Amino acid sequence: MKTTRAPSSALTSFVVASRYMPVYLALIVLVVVASIWAPATLGNAGLSAIALFGTYLAITALGQMLVIMAGGIDLSVPGTFTLGAIVMVGVGQQANERIWIAILTAVGLAALVGLVNGIIIGGLKLNALIVTLAVGQVVTGIVNRYHKTFAIQSSIPPALSDWMTVRFLGISRPFWIGVALTALLIFAFRYTTVGRRFQVVGANPVASLVSGLRVNLNQISAYVVAAMLYAIAGVLFAALLRNPGVTIGAPYLLGPIAAVVIGGASLTGGLASPLSTWAAAFFLAGLNQMMRVMGLPTALQFVVFGLVIIGGMLVSGDRIIKGVEQVLRERRRPPRIEKHGMKSSIDGPG
Repeated sequence: MKTTRAPSSALTSFVVASRYMPVYLALIVLVVVASIWAPATLGNAGLSAIALFGTYLAITALGQMLVIMAGGIDLSVPGTFTLGAIVMVGVGQQANERIWIAILTAVGLAALVGLVNGIIIGGLKLNALIVTLAVGQVVTGIVNRYHKTFAIQSSIPPALSDWMTVRFLGISRPFWIGVALTALLIFAFRYTTVGRRFQVVGANPVASLVSGLRVNLNQISAYVVAAMLYAIAGVLFAALLRNPGVTIGAPYLLGPIAAVVIGGASLTGGLASPLSTWAAAFFLAGLNQMMRVMGLPTALQFVVFGLVIIGGMLVSGDRIIKGVEQVLRERRRPPRIEKHGMKSSIDGPG
């Protein structure tokens, strides 16, 4: 016997899905505009740049997404991102046999940074904005000091740089690592108990606490996993640059937050889509590439980028949900019956 989906279930799915629609519409608009005014953006070189730099932004945005889902925010991204890149130089010592030692060290130190953030915020209940900004500054200072301990011309192990030059299906390898991480998060949120519980706790921490769920552990875990993702992005970026500097993480302060917001995540926690966040990151990378192709001045590029972020806030997932719910309530409201000298049957007997 064929089962049909309950109308309420279908309606709920539509309301939830509506929060993620703007980013895909924005991608379509971007492609149309680029094909008309900057066709080189969609050429082989342009798409390769978007795929590469969009991946770094997407991976960091996935980490920021986890933190926002847990009801927080993370401004330590630039420092942790740079930490991952610089450790690859210092620990790698330009020796191929030390690649995995350097990678594990970078990710491990990043996890420690995330643990510090998580304990102070989730355990001590301090303001996430201030804490992560302060921790990020501390990490940046330590990385700067560490960077001065080895020669200026030091680079990452050559094998890691060579690894970057190999393409799969015509696309650089970091892109596929980003795809794998996104798919892993999608699977975790949809098909694992831990992933579903993570979303529930983020959406309603008070009810979760009453139900016996460990809200603090949920927040700490979010910061730890997020920091590990920042470090992975930093390692991949170091593989591209070969000799990374201490300022490479600076562009990743607001970019990941913008991608999460444009991707439709709820800023109050709980709801977010790894796929939509990934799409938003590539929208921002594509927009940046299009402005470069068009030859816009750097100052104007900052203006456009800022306006896009504000626009993303105006059409954020939370605002879309409220708008859709308002429309549905208006449509479900029973029509008013005007009384002209006599009572309606709805009013009942006098």
